[in-house]
Amino acid sequence: MVNFDNTEIAFGYKTNAELNWAYTLFSAIGNNALVKIGGGLATFALKIKFPVGWAVRPTIYRQFVGGETIDKCLPTVRMLEKYNVKAILDYSVEGGNSEEAMDAAFKETMRTVENAAKEKNIPFAVFKPTAFGSEKAMEKASKGEKLDDEDQKQIDSFRQRVELLCKRAHDLNIPILIDAEHSYYQVFIDNFIREMMVKYNQEKAIVFNTLQMYRHDRLAFLKAEYQKAAAGNYYFGAKFVRGAYIESERERAQRLGYKDPIQPTKEATDNDYNAALEFCIEHIDRFAIFNGTHNEYSSAYLAELMDKKGIAHNDERIYFSQLFGMSDHISFNLAKEGYNVAKYLPYGPVKHVLPYLMRRVEENTSVSGQTSRELNLLQKERNRRKSAK
Repeated sequence: MVNFDNTEIAFGYKTNAELNWAYTLFSAIGNNALVKIGGGLATFALKIKFPVGWAVRPTIYRQFVGGETIDKCLPTVRMLEKYNVKAILDYSVEGGNSEEAMDAAFKETMRTVENAAKEKNIPFAVFKPTAFGSEKAMEKASKGEKLDDEDQKQIDSFRQRVELLCKRAHDLNIPILIDAEHSYYQVFIDNFIREMMVKYNQEKAIVFNTLQMYRHDRLAFLKAEYQKAAAGNYYFGAKFVRGAYIESERERAQRLGYKDPIQPTKEATDNDYNAALEFCIEHIDRFAIFNGTHNEYSSAYLAELMDKKGIAHNDERIYFSQLFGMSDHISFNLAKEGYNVAKYLPYGPVKHVLPYLMRRVEENTSVSGQTSRELNLLQKERNRRKSAK
């Protein structure tokens, strides 16, 4: 059993000053009123194009982001490498719906694929589908509705961009993670990703789909996709997360009068998440697993399943992952035991990454126990270092 309580391993990369700074930051994040005020000010600043870099860069940006460019992320990549932790560069610029913005995002994502091929400590590339396509067009395609000329143009552009990325990833032997989106346009994305798997996952899992296990239909979806992969003799790359849009998904379902796609309870989400891991391990000859979670039990459970199945800790088909700046006690302790671990390392200009950063702050505030857990671990390590003097 992996011991996640070893804070000496978890924070070995931090100096005393960095440890104290992180404690101060998470203390501030734990203040709900402060977070709400800060989030409102950040949104307002973006709308009026007020420069916020001076305030954000040395605080939450420093904690959760690798840098503004690929090159500026490399010192962090090298630091993680010393501890057997890999990095995944995630271009986290949001909000561009124009063709120019989508084309710029595509070119930058292609650079991350090609950079990963040169960097031994970057094992994956990643992208968000809405960076390259219209939500409206994908929703209509998901429902099987007739597309007008503009919608069809959007769908065609999306397919072209994503296929170019998947082909380049295949040619360079770099697995590529495709993030999940809202349920009401995920059907189109799922179907297209399956096409890419049939094409590019013949030798191994290169293309990965993301399953948000807070959806009550995802375990059944996983089992159905396994049957298709087995019948088609290709590999299924499965990235597992719990989910990111619970409030908006529920609100929309209630407003439009359709069945809520979200699990009835957190326990149901946890049960399906862990059942999905078990199913993949039982059929590991057809799967590759990317376990993207800050949940201690799910991380320990996958490690336990691997041991029971006799799967080597460093088997390239199985990765554990957490976001940079969070859950170091999981990441670094797993890496110390020889498991494949990769930190998601977002990057991009401060003003464009701010929406991502505010979500990270709100997540730490709203997810039960997240901030207090970080604070307790940081304090434990501070105390350990004091007593060791």
